[in-house]
Amino acid sequence: MATVSGYVEKIKYRNEENGYSILSVNSDGLDYVLVGTFPYISEGDFIEASGRDVEHPIYGDQIQVESYELKAPEDTASMERYLGSGAIRGVGTALAARIVQRFKADTFRIIEEEPERLAEVKGISEKMAQAISEQMESKKEMRQAMMFLQEYGISMSLALKIYNEYGSRMYSIIKENPYRLADDIQGVGFKMADEIAQKVGIFTDSDFRIRSGIYYTLLQSVANGHTYLPQEELLASASELLHVDPAVMEKHLTDLQMEKKIVVKVNEEKLLKPEEDDSTPASRHVYASQYYYTELNTARMLHDLNLRGAEPETEIRKKLEKICEEERIEPDELQIRAVVEAVNSGLLIITGGPGTGKTTTINTIIRYFEQEEMEILLAAPTGRAAKRMTEATGYEARTIHRLLELTGVPSDDKDTSGMHFERNEENPLDADAIIIDEMSMVDIYLMHALLRAVNPGTRLILVGDTNQLPSVGPGNVLRDLIASGAFDVVQLTRIFRQAAESDIIVNAHRINDGERIPLGKRSKDFLFIRREQPDAIISAMLTLVREKLPNYVHADMFDIQIMTPMRKGALGVERLNTILQSFLNPKDPSKPEKEVGGTIYRVGDKVMQIKNNYQIEWETRNRYGIPVDSGAGVFNGDIGIIREINTFAEELTVEFDEGKMVDYSFKQLEELELAYAITIHKSQGSEYPAVVIPVYSGPRMLMTRNLIYTAVTRARACVCLVGIPEMLQAMVDNEVEQRRYTGLKIRIQEVMKSEL
Repeated sequence: MATVSGYVEKIKYRNEENGYSILSVNSDGLDYVLVGTFPYISEGDFIEASGRDVEHPIYGDQIQVESYELKAPEDTASMERYLGSGAIRGVGTALAARIVQRFKADTFRIIEEEPERLAEVKGISEKMAQAISEQMESKKEMRQAMMFLQEYGISMSLALKIYNEYGSRMYSIIKENPYRLADDIQGVGFKMADEIAQKVGIFTDSDFRIRSGIYYTLLQSVANGHTYLPQEELLASASELLHVDPAVMEKHLTDLQMEKKIVVKVNEEKLLKPEEDDSTPASRHVYASQYYYTELNTARMLHDLNLRGAEPETEIRKKLEKICEEERIEPDELQIRAVVEAVNSGLLIITGGPGTGKTTTINTIIRYFEQEEMEILLAAPTGRAAKRMTEATGYEARTIHRLLELTGVPSDDKDTSGMHFERNEENPLDADAIIIDEMSMVDIYLMHALLRAVNPGTRLILVGDTNQLPSVGPGNVLRDLIASGAFDVVQLTRIFRQAAESDIIVNAHRINDGERIPLGKRSKDFLFIRREQPDAIISAMLTLVREKLPNYVHADMFDIQIMTPMRKGALGVERLNTILQSFLNPKDPSKPEKEVGGTIYRVGDKVMQIKNNYQIEWETRNRYGIPVDSGAGVFNGDIGIIREINTFAEELTVEFDEGKMVDYSFKQLEELELAYAITIHKSQGSEYPAVVIPVYSGPRMLMTRNLIYTAVTRARACVCLVGIPEMLQAMVDNEVEQRRYTGLKIRIQEVMKSEL
């Protein structure tokens, strides 16, 4: 541990958002470089700091500061140095010298208590004297505020946010209602506010605490896909968090409604069907306001799009017949119906399982619209899904985020308030028809953003499989749209002859119907290898990935994907990736590596981006390494290979699909994880030449029918399941899905009913 006491000669770098700074400090004639978070430091300050000696590959020796204290200048030389450092606007070295020469050791007291006397110094007016005093007082207040907040365990960067938000009011807010911080300050959650409240001495049954805890519980439920909670569940969960009786909490719901933080709806299904006799007690649905109004506005925009065209069906069928003849397409009646509805519907939903002709239907619709000289846009929720759509249609497809032109840079990792979509009601998408694939992955916020950019009169065609896993974000959009009964829906059911020859397709439908899978049958694309123990399962998977499958499906070893239901456990992602890395990309002196947070990243590793990063830059390069294209954005679920690790520059380079090269600083590596094995949830929207799935015991809530259905349908040429046959059948039999509480269906029905 190194300790330095001296004057801040220069602030070499400063991040105004979080106070991270690089300081040059002079101590007894020696210069030191200090690195750390100093939100309220100025040049000329006297600092006592402790930290670790580190060596930066470019900037040399530094001290990584872990704690520090600022001391007020006490001798006249220090006072003169501080005033002339630039810390006080309008005071340079010459003026600082005259001030200290006039007031000597009494200088700081004069500035604070008798600022008018500064006018005795040549060059200082009464107005300037007051400005100098106010600046000194402001800096003193900020320092005191920072020290006050740090007593409550608040980091310096967060303390700076709090001070900037409240100023001197923060003292009364912290002492009276620290739960306001959770509402007003990005990065402060209920639990942090609760810890502060305990230190302040606020009682457990405080009204502020109970209201904040209820609201926090409601927002936390969003992580499980809900947009509301039944009142009983909400209060029961909040009771566990707060250790307060639910009966005590009920009255606070009215206060939260008055504050416009929540919306409470009573027995919504019953209100829409008053003719039905229902003796069950009225249930109350509690929404966080933003989710209620997002669903309501989504419903209104859907209603506005749901227009009806008048082109005669006979004319449509005649044109379609000609297209099918030219393209050598033989559609069934449901596919023809989908094209007819696409022409005459403002909003159409096409759904169906694998092999039922969704892609052929989309292609036929595109050809029809092209013949009519209509402008068409295609999109999907993820980069991989958009790439598949492009390959299947021959028409450029983009991610929905890119289609809507997401722009702006968030102020920090957790705050995305600076980001927005350029496309909206004021700048709508210029198209006659928009087709969105993989709709099961679209959450309520993305759907709302999309609809804002679609003008009534533009055809919107939504395509998806309702039996896939629902979106990661809140809502159950595709299912709610279909369940509302308000829109044209074409459900494709026929498995076409070519698809029927694939056991992947046939068994996917068997899984979906809850039927038994004939594992003893010889199959060229659906294989089951029996193994009883986790290590034996891993050994068999390694043999498949390294030796058997690459030649069989004519793909690179790294294109074959192992997918597992869970993150933890003997066959969870975390353990599998460590083992698979050691066999598929072992340690080698010629391969640089970097360890971060217990994970080793090595050149040649297969990695996945695990959060959306809209501002990170990428470029594609020709064979000489010269950039030929560039852009921004890498998205949750994108998979790539580590091509370079530069320890000198502290950077790691990943090559993603289509040769996109992305440089990550070592500090950004928390955005990447090894991807030799991924969770089935992360595979949504993707397709692989072959997939390998361990089948072993696990939590019942994870081992479900729609999970194994999603996994199997990710394979293009071959599915290999390794493990216990009885466990596969148990998953097929397990229809249990974690229920999502969503209100979009009801909002749609309300809007449609009000327009009758």
